Amino acid sequence: MDENDAQRARQRLVDYLHREGILYSTKVIKAMETVPRHEFVPEAVRSQAYQDEPLSIGQAQVITAPHLVARMTELLDLHPGMTVLEIGTGSGYHAAVIAEIVGAEHVYTVERLPELARSAREALDRTGYGAVTVVVGDGSRGLPCHPPFDRINVTAVAETIPEPLLEQLAGDGQMVIPLGPREGSHDLVLVTKHQGRVDRVNYGPVRFVPLIGEYGFDGEE
Repeated sequence: MDENDAQRARQRLVDYLHREGILYSTKVIKAMETVPRHEFVPEAVRSQAYQDEPLSIGQAQVITAPHLVARMTELLDLHPGMTVLEIGTGSGYHAAVIAEIVGAEHVYTVERLPELARSAREALDRTGYGAVTVVVGDGSRGLPCHPPFDRINVTAVAETIPEPLLEQLAGDGQMVIPLGPREGSHDLVLVTKHQGRVDRVNYGPVRFVPLIGEYGFDGEE
């Protein structure tokens, strides 16, 4: 698709998500109007980039459906200058949406699969978000050399909240994470840390790939 077609398709998608009440804040609407999702998917599925569905990006992974990117980003309540950790870079698209709000230099994203990290790095560089830090590693361990993080966005399901992520979340920080079994339905949970207390609010059923790592699931199917 050419850039004009992509822009029109992107606007139609954002308008749909806004009508459905999934997108509601000006900053997240603007971010999703701006970030070119088609630049973050393989050429073979580029024509489907602005459909509200997950798409294969290889390595048995998917780019998250736009409505979930919108929901998670709205729940994070991002503001410019916040330091954000993302667990599960995937295509790099969600990191770009976050970067559009807080500033690319404030975003750190961890991907366990080197091939995906490399392609995400290329896409972020190509689309103007080159200051995002992409790290290859075990996302369930977080990024201990860089805490605390004002916000943490987890794009893979875990049975319980990984302890390192709670430790690396700032004292008044927020984390969005899907929780549940490896297979079946998962719950999207907003975790808020305040004065030493951890509160959780369930925002309903979702479906994500498993968080693989020391504090997640093992790598075997």
